[in-house]
Amino acid sequence: MQLKLVDGLPFVSVHVLSGSKMVEIPDVLIDTGSASTIFAADIMATVGISPVPEDVLHTIRGVGGVEVVFLRRIDEIWLGRKQLTGFEIEVGGMDYGFAINGILGMDFLQSLGVMIDLKQLEIRF
Repeated sequence: MQLKLVDGLPFVSVHVLSGSKMVEIPDVLIDTGSASTIFAADIMATVGISPVPEDVLHTIRGVGGVEVVFLRRIDEIWLGRKQLTGFEIEVGGMDYGFAINGILGMDFLQSLGVMIDLKQLEIRF
């Protein structure tokens, strides 16, 4: 699967299934410096994932600052032809000042056994 470099950063598209709804999410950053995987709340709302009063909110910190997120277990997440089922993601505002809809963190990358080839700009499994 090919990576797309945007301002020197590697991006891909993924598909997420929640219930009977699937969405393709473009502009998802491959980030080996992030422990967890996060997606933008506005996109996740299109598949019925929105905050509810019972949610426990978590604060995450990164180079981009601090953000409050909630957790959800999604039915399926696809990267190319590879899929994970029952995968837990974080959902937040993701207002980082540039076009980004999600981050695939080490939890996801390790679970799929992703190998990143930066010379060829591709991902292998």
